[in-house]
Amino acid sequence: MTLLIALKWLFEGKESVVVSSDSKVTFGPVSYETRKVYPIALKEGEEYVPLAIAGGAGDASLIKQSYRVCERVLTGLAVKEWGKQTPSFEQFEEAIQQIEPILMGRFRELREQGLELSFRMLLASVDRQGRASMYLFDSRGLAEPVHENPGFAVIGTGFFTGGNLLLRLLGYSPEESGELDLGVLSTFIIEAVSEIDPAVGSFVGESYWMRAEEGEVLLGPLKEEAIKEFKEKVRERKELIRRVWRLFDGAGEEKVREKLDELEKDLEKEEREG
Repeated sequence: MTLLIALKWLFEGKESVVVSSDSKVTFGPVSYETRKVYPIALKEGEEYVPLAIAGGAGDASLIKQSYRVCERVLTGLAVKEWGKQTPSFEQFEEAIQQIEPILMGRFRELREQGLELSFRMLLASVDRQGRASMYLFDSRGLAEPVHENPGFAVIGTGFFTGGNLLLRLLGYSPEESGELDLGVLSTFIIEAVSEIDPAVGSFVGESYWMRAEEGEVLLGPLKEEAIKEFKEKVRERKELIRRVWRLFDGAGEEKVREKLDELEKDLEKEEREG
């Protein structure tokens, strides 16, 4: 299975989307790495027009087929109706409505043949005004919007072995996401869950960020330098969290809170003066 995390991130006052995943696939006694986050773009000359990010968990063949369905629908609409541009929030919603019946029909055929389906897929986009869309497809092919509530998605076996718990515990919320480094947060969760769930691999850099800057939509993967930086920060933060927890038992919660309050005040002062 897998662990895939999609988070809405307020970046410079606009919404963006970060989608990250481990790269491990387990099939019986065999494990291997594969790509689970799939960027969708329209090739226009030498340039690429970003359309969406897809990510899935479950049966690998179903997921790959569904990626192709999404790509075919989105690129077709981009050429015929969207003027070869990234879709607006409303246009992306209409595209979802076209993808749903295709997946529903395909999955119905498979169930009628007696096959049990394991499938969850996320499809996300950001328009030129900086408004994010996130839809979660289930094993029936139906899509649920999650961009407003809860503003994130965690899918795969890692959801049950700590992914969702860690996301809540570490205080993520879409409204306050501008104060967080979501690259580090995603890496931390995937790394932590991989230590206890044999079906989830460590983070090897499979993460894409889609955002709007000056009316232009940008979509790209993590750079190798950022991956190394995130991994090192995760290692340090794990150790710091352990130290703070030990301080609770040694010094007590009140004293630790006082020191944290002092540090927060110092940071606020530096931000005002800077």
